[in-house]
Amino acid sequence: MTKRQPHRALRDAFGQFATGVAVVTARNGQGGFVGMTVNSFSSVSLDPPLVLWSLGLESPSRVFFESASYYAINVLAAEQQELSQRFATPHVDKFNGISWAEGLGGAPLLPGCAAWFECRSTHHYAGGDHVILLAEVERFRAEPKPPLIFHGGRYRSLSEG
Repeated sequence: MTKRQPHRALRDAFGQFATGVAVVTARNGQGGFVGMTVNSFSSVSLDPPLVLWSLGLESPSRVFFESASYYAINVLAAEQQELSQRFATPHVDKFNGISWAEGLGGAPLLPGCAAWFECRSTHHYAGGDHVILLAEVERFRAEPKPPLIFHGGRYRSLSEG
């Protein structure tokens, strides 16, 4: 691959890496909430427990996540595709009509997920057209549910083989 290849081709090549799907949520500093679907979530370290995720510099939610002291990473279960789509689109109030529980720092925890990570934001790093957010996991929980998977531009499910 060269730098001259179109971005679509590079995006398609990146799409060959199967990922889980998560919704990152936080208080927005104005008394409301912010949330967005991501597939850039990754574990970094067990000791201390660190995770990272990234979001585009042009994201309207960027300022809220960069200023949040805490946020929650809600790892979606296989049956939560609709929730993924809700938080991936620019709704005015993505939380309207859905239940949630309050996590650390007031970050919303979404019901029915495969896992939850309540994180204290520690660092932000420039990463091209994205910002990389690093956080320490202060509390977590997991349920024995199959995860929602994204591969090749489509939602997928795991098959046991």
